[in-house]
Amino acid sequence: MSMASRTIPSSLRSAVNFSSKSQITSKPLSCVTFGALNRPRSRISVSIRAMGSSASSQKPDTAQGASKVDYSSVSDDEWRKQLTKEQFYITRQKGTERAFTGEYWNTKTPGTYHCVCCDTPLFESSTKFDSGTGWPSYYQPVGNNVKSKMDLSIIFMPRQEVLCAACDAHLGHVFDDGPPPTGKRYCINSAALKLKPK
Repeated sequence: MSMASRTIPSSLRSAVNFSSKSQITSKPLSCVTFGALNRPRSRISVSIRAMGSSASSQKPDTAQGASKVDYSSVSDDEWRKQLTKEQFYITRQKGTERAFTGEYWNTKTPGTYHCVCCDTPLFESSTKFDSGTGWPSYYQPVGNNVKSKMDLSIIFMPRQEVLCAACDAHLGHVFDDGPPPTGKRYCINSAALKLKPK
């Protein structure tokens, strides 16, 4: 998809703080299924089944505060100006931060996690849980503000990629080994998020 150069509104730029202290790795390992949530971290069980189905066609839930800006025409150059190198690598190039290095993997502060690119609310802290994987994990997104599609980038491990429904920022992956009531584990990169405390 071609993207024409257009700037992000200044009102949006001031609403988001684009800072991160995490390190980028050259060949990161994505959020894989780590078996039962309470197993030791050294025992890894990789799921080979395809999670979910085709790409979601849901639109962001504007009632939940999603942006109405059309981000499809924002160029990579404009995103680079708005994001740190790590944020751009993860959200626009589908990268993954190293486990246990992200800003929010162990955060317990009450609040709402927003998309670092467009400020759309994505996850409530009340849905966050300790998955033992080293990435922030949630069992449910805010409304329809998160969408997913099949990710076949690792041939032996098809997964469901998780994206911001407003700006298509890559957030992480969703797996079917989460807690009740949804049974889902949204495994998200900290660099794709910005926590707004309550």
